[in-house]
Amino acid sequence: VRDRKELIEAGVLGVPVYRQCELLGLSRSSYYYKERGESNLNQELMRLIDEQYTQRPFYGVEKMTVSLRRKGYEVNPKRVRRLMRNLKTLLKPKKRLRSKKPLVSL
Repeated sequence: VRDRKELIEAGVLGVPVYRQCELLGLSRSSYYYKERGESNLNQELMRLIDEQYTQRPFYGVEKMTVSLRRKGYEVNPKRVRRLMRNLKTLLKPKKRLRSKKPLVSL
């Protein structure tokens, strides 16, 4: 989507934006959409979740929610689950490409 949005030139070619979007197969709402970042509170919660996860990687959503509530944050499990999912996609380890068997036999 981002690549197609960059191809649209508003007011330059004499072709309206809606027509350029049609030709590229992009909806106009996608063209005008401005992505919002995470709020300051969510960033703080993600930092706390990351710290707790590095100390105790076996904590799931429920224990992480209890941990944050003990620190004084009013959070529900849905929010913690979403933030943990976002963190895991950012910090997900890369797939091991090495095969289990050695390439050279002795």
